[in-house]
Amino acid sequence: MVQTPKLVYVIVLLLSIFLGMTICNSSFSHFFEGACKSDKDCPKLHRSNVRCRKGQCVQI
Repeated sequence: MVQTPKLVYVIVLLLSIFLGMTICNSSFSHFFEGACKSDKDCPKLHRSNVRCRKGQCVQI
């Protein structure tokens, strides 16, 4: 009987670790350095919309 809650506890811990890794490596954590004058000056990223706003590259 005690083994079932232990198994559920271990599964929840492992899933939380993988969820944390996914969030930390998501595209929202990219920082862009340097000034820009137009949208073409900003880097092109996969699954990410980066535009030039007020002289800085920002993710929209």
